Amino acid sequence: MTPLIAVHGLRFRYDDGTRALNGVDFQLYPGETVALLGANGSGKTTFVLHLNGLLAGEGEIEVCGMQLSKDTLPRIRQKIGLVFQDSETQLFMPTVLEDVAFGPLNLGLSPAEAVDRAHHALHQTGMAEAARRAPYHLSAGEKKRVAIAGILAMQPEILILDEPTTSLDPPGQRDLVQLLRDLQQAKILVTHDVAFAEALAQRACFFEGGRIVATGSVSELVDRFGWSKIESCAP
Repeated sequence: MTPLIAVHGLRFRYDDGTRALNGVDFQLYPGETVALLGANGSGKTTFVLHLNGLLAGEGEIEVCGMQLSKDTLPRIRQKIGLVFQDSETQLFMPTVLEDVAFGPLNLGLSPAEAVDRAHHALHQTGMAEAARRAPYHLSAGEKKRVAIAGILAMQPEILILDEPTTSLDPPGQRDLVQLLRDLQQAKILVTHDVAFAEALAQRACFFEGGRIVATGSVSELVDRFGWSKIESCAP
């Protein structure tokens, strides 16, 4: 099976000299969900920010058969939807519907087409009744769903979620698990939440010192590195 994402030898150093990635190899295959585990500063978020060109290091990145480059970046960004840890960074329009339609409008769709996509994405995420509400009136769980709807309206093939359970109470976390299970896109989850990762991921990668040092099921990595070690990463 051809991977949707193939990364070889990815290296990156910040301007202050800090080496954040030290030769990362990674593959994501159609339909699978992969959890990225590891301590704060181990390279997880730095890694995923390379996948749609928000950071640029050394190495090879291929997304949906395209080598990541200046020329292919616009098309690759349509293939990958990135949901940030803080949902409020993605919600800035007066109403939920306008927020979710913003991305399709910027793709060049007509207003009617963008609104149709937005309504469909809100229905997918269970937020259709909130279309006319102001985003700042929403709960943390509702904001997360709207942020995901905004990404789904772009019709990506891959979803990347950075610490998606942050600020969510247990019911909100359970609702998010069910939502993500129902979505067909391949997914990468950057998370410290082992229970969340176990509920969704078929495979996990453990980051340490800017490298993937182990790959396996979530439970295998918990056993290998020690439950307390992974739990201690939690913010």
